[in-house]
This record gives sequence, C-alpha cells and structure tokens, in this order.
Amino acid sequence: MEQAPTQQQYLSAHHFSIVSLARSTLCRQSARNRVFLLSSLTLAIFFGLSGCSDKQSDGDKSLVVHPLTEQAETVRLESEQSKTLAIHKSEELHQLKLVQSSERLIDASLAAKHVINTHYVAAPIASDAWYGIKQPERNRFEKQIQNGIMVAGEIPISTFSIDVDTGSYSTLRRMIKEGSLPEKGTIRIEEMLNYFTYDYPLPNKNAAPFSATTELAPSPYNDDMMLLRIGLKGYELTKSELGASNLVFLLDVSGSMASADKLPLLQTALKMLTQQLSAQDKVSIVVYAGAAGVVLDGASGDDIQALTYALEQLRAGGSTNGSQGILQAYQLAQKHFIQGGINRVILATDGDFNVGVTNFDQLISLIEKEKQRGIGLTTLGFGMDNYNDQLMEQLADKGNGHYAYIDTLNEARKVLVDELSSTLLTIAKDVKVQIEFNPALVSEYRLIGYENRMLAREDFNNDKVDAGEIGAGHTMTALYELRYAETGGMTNDKLRYGYNPQTGQEKYSREEIAFLKLRYQLPNENKSQLLTYPIRIDQSVKHLNQTSDDFRFAAAVAGFGQLLNHSHYLHQFDYTKLSTLTRSALGDDTFGYRHEFMQLVDTAAVLAQSNAAAINQSIAHGDKPFPPEDKLH
Repeated sequence: MEQAPTQQQYLSAHHFSIVSLARSTLCRQSARNRVFLLSSLTLAIFFGLSGCSDKQSDGDKSLVVHPLTEQAETVRLESEQSKTLAIHKSEELHQLKLVQSSERLIDASLAAKHVINTHYVAAPIASDAWYGIKQPERNRFEKQIQNGIMVAGEIPISTFSIDVDTGSYSTLRRMIKEGSLPEKGTIRIEEMLNYFTYDYPLPNKNAAPFSATTELAPSPYNDDMMLLRIGLKGYELTKSELGASNLVFLLDVSGSMASADKLPLLQTALKMLTQQLSAQDKVSIVVYAGAAGVVLDGASGDDIQALTYALEQLRAGGSTNGSQGILQAYQLAQKHFIQGGINRVILATDGDFNVGVTNFDQLISLIEKEKQRGIGLTTLGFGMDNYNDQLMEQLADKGNGHYAYIDTLNEARKVLVDELSSTLLTIAKDVKVQIEFNPALVSEYRLIGYENRMLAREDFNNDKVDAGEIGAGHTMTALYELRYAETGGMTNDKLRYGYNPQTGQEKYSREEIAFLKLRYQLPNENKSQLLTYPIRIDQSVKHLNQTSDDFRFAAAVAGFGQLLNHSHYLHQFDYTKLSTLTRSALGDDTFGYRHEFMQLVDTAAVLAQSNAAAINQSIAHGDKPFPPEDKLH
C-alpha cells in the first residue's frame, strides 16, 4: 500500500508549484495584471497551508512540524516575497523610463512642429509631410491663385463680381491672436478690404442703390506702378426703415459645437440680435445634430422671453446632419413668408457636415431654388479645429447672402447689431464690375484679390449669370495696380504685331486711363441696369501722402493680405513699410477696428521674423536643406 506524503513533503511540493507560477506570471503579465495575480497567489498560498493543516488532522494527527522546519519555510517565503517585490519594482522603473522616453519624443516632435509649421518672409516653408510629420487637415481653407499681370493692349477688359463677405479677415485675426499665421494663399484679400468701412459718398437712392468713387495714386508696393481704388457705397437705412423680417435661425448643435467659442458664443450672439427685433418680425429656430428639429415656430420678434428660453435650452451633442436641417429651415421660411419683407435663413455652424444627405451639388441646387423664391441665406461661422471656411463662403455666395466669422462677442455685435441692416437687407443683387483700360496710357494691370469672383467678359451683359449682392450701408472696395505706358519696364514683352500708338490712326483717349462700368439688378427685378464712370488721368495725384486716409488704409490692408499670401508682386514692400503705411491712415477710427488691425500687423511681423529665424537656425545646425519647389506649400 502506497504511503501518504508527509506534511513536509506536501508543503514543499505545494510551495514549489505556487512559486513557479508566480515567477512565470511576473515575467509575462502587465503591471496591472501582476497586482491582481499576486493577490490571487497569496490567497492560494494561504489556502494551501490550510489544506496541509487539514491533512494533519485527518491523516497523522500525531505528526508535529519541527520548529526548525517551520523557521526555514518562513525564511524561504520571505526570500521569495523579496524577489517578487524586487521584480515588481524593476518593472515599474522600466515602465517609467519608457514613459519618460515617450515624453521626450513628443516634446521633440512638438518642437519640430513649432519650427516648420510657420509662415515668414525671408525664406520658403517646407511642409509637414516633407519633414516626415503627418498632421491631419482639420480646418478647410481654399487656396487662391493670385491674379496675374495683364497686358492692356491684349486684354484691356477686366470683369468680376463684387463680394462683401468678411469671414476671411476675422479668421485671420483669430489665428494671429493664437500665435500662428495662415497657410500661403488661403487669405481672400477682398474680404479683408471689405471688413472695414470707408467714407465713400452716399448715393441718391432714388437714382441708384449705391454710389461709385475712384482714386488714383502711386502704388506703395512698387515704385514705378500706380494704384487705382474703386469704391461702392450702398444707401443706408435705420432699423425702423428695414421693414418686417422673417428670420429662421438654423443652428448646429452637434458634438463639434460644444466648446465655449462655438455654441455658447452663438447663443449669446443671437440674444444680441433678438434685442433688435420688433413685433412685426417672425423668428423660428431649427436645430440639427444626428436629427433635425424645430425649437421655435414663428414666434413674435418682441417675445424676448420665448426667444431667450429657446436659445438657453440648446445643448451640443451628436453628429451633424446639416442638410436635413436646411430642408426644415426653408420649410419654415416659406410658411412664414412676408411679401415685400426680409425672408432669410441664418445658418450658424462650424461647417462640420459629416452625416446624412450631404451631396454638395444637391445642397447648392436647393439654396439657389429658394433664392429664386425670395429666401436668402446668411452664414455665420464659429470655432476652429475642423472649421470649414470654404463651405461657409460658398453657401452664402449661392444664397445671395453674407458670410461672417464670429470669433468674439465684439464681432457678434459688429455683424448682428451695428451692421444689422447690411447683414439682413439686400438693396442690389448680381452686382458686376467691368473696367476697360486704355492701352495708350496703361501698359499693364492686375486686380488684387477677387480670385474666385472673376467673370468672363461676356458675363457682364448676361443677366442670367449670378454675381454678388450689396446690403444697405455696405461698402465694397477693389484695388488695381497698373503701370503707365510711358514708364516702360513692362513685365511682359511687347507684341511684334498689332496697333502702334505712334501712328496717326489711334482712337484712344489721352485723358481717360480707364472706363468703369457697373451692372446691378434691384432685389425684385430680373433685368439689370447700367452705370458708367470715366476715370481720368487728371484725377491722380503724384505722391501717396496726398491721398485720403481711406486710400492709404485700403492699400495697407491689401498689402498685408499679399504679404500673408507670399505674393511675388511686392518687390519693395515689407512689414516695416506696411506698419508705417498703416499708422499714417488710422483716421477717424470710431470703433477701433483700424487700431486693432495695426496691432495684428505688428504681431504678424514678429511671428514672421521669429519663424524665419527658427528655420534659418535649423538649417545652420545641419538639418535637412529645403526641398524642391514642388514640395513647398
């Protein structure tokens, strides 16, 4: 008969198996799992020893464990426990080193990003991808290809649609205040120019909805060039003269709108707008996230309590089904349509359309169809990090509306209170500009900005071709840089064949450098009207300091935009000259917008200089040389 194991044999075997399991566990498991398993093994040892005690009682109760054996076992267990703690401590130190190493890598990556993700004047910028750093493209800004220099003898006519949007300037302001500069080519210079108001003469609204004025002086950008400014000014209306409004607020309450600079700012901004409304106005609110819903249906404009309560109940969450919300918004606009009044959908979002029926062509088709019914679309942009500037600008363009970007409460007040008339009421639609330059006096010209507003020559007389709108009190500014024929130094070679101005057959005037033509339609009409203005050479001045403050300030704004876009047409213009020009043109700055612009210029100059120094230092330390031109953004 096989003899039963003694207590000492059982204890040794059981202890050996537990210790072996503990060692293998420590080698294989993660830190969290080791803590759990070691606790379990401790319980196993306890129950194992308890099992030995039971065997003593049931088997050989007369067997007594020798004190030396018990002491040896205790020493052995303490030794194994010390080894376990040592292994655990060693593993913790190893994990800590890995974390510290990772943190150093992250810091190094961020430092590299700080160096290369820059905009500067002295040298070109290498892209993140070239440096091996892949960054997601979250914000969407369309790159503009700047207008080139045209030869007046070949292409004497320039045609474009007006634009009174302002979003590009306020997004730029936010970037600079956050310590960064925009990517090359993403600034729409016309939206910088038209952010500011200018002291253009008021029109006789019985004759035309807007006035036109021109000013000609030496260009601050190039010594041998001239700068022509064209300005339009819409007639003004008081709040009481606006008439009844049917407004539908289409509000994005998706999860992407949760941050303080999005939905909370939007709620406060719209509360400011509702304070400007009256009993004759109708207000509806449609919200959209994973699904769309009606929050307010045709409330009276003077029901401040209902409007405020509806806005305060909004919460951000879910994905974005913007197209479904637009359908409901237009349905409400049709339901409460005011004949002869203002009927407008105001879309407020970060532009993050990511679920639902989001076919862009279908969306544009819907907006254009509702525009024909008399319902316009205004877009208000909020926030950064996944902001879709390109979409916001295009939707407002197709909806006969105005695009603004709201980055602060001051901007909300500017757009929705101070400029409410121009934001809501269109006084002229499909406004087109065409200018014919006289080749006898002008050899070359270029339009600054308006790259995505250019029209074909024949589009000017085609009333079916869409163009921009001007609101009550709006100002519109455009700048042409041109070269007189007598100065020589043309960028382009002269033609071998063609008209010779030295022959006696010339038909060109020696008094007019250009002829300005404007076409527009009244809001409820479909036939355009024509305005014409000759631009005479004797209207020009010989020195830049003889011009108005408005002329010099507009030149400064356009110069800033060209510097940010890395224009290669600024041969003698830099941040130092820009700062001097800006300070000479602050004028009567009632709301402080021009002084704010001056501060942005100074900050941008420091950022550009700092970025250029960082790149140059990186090259001096033996980092990668700059990539080929096609690798630069």
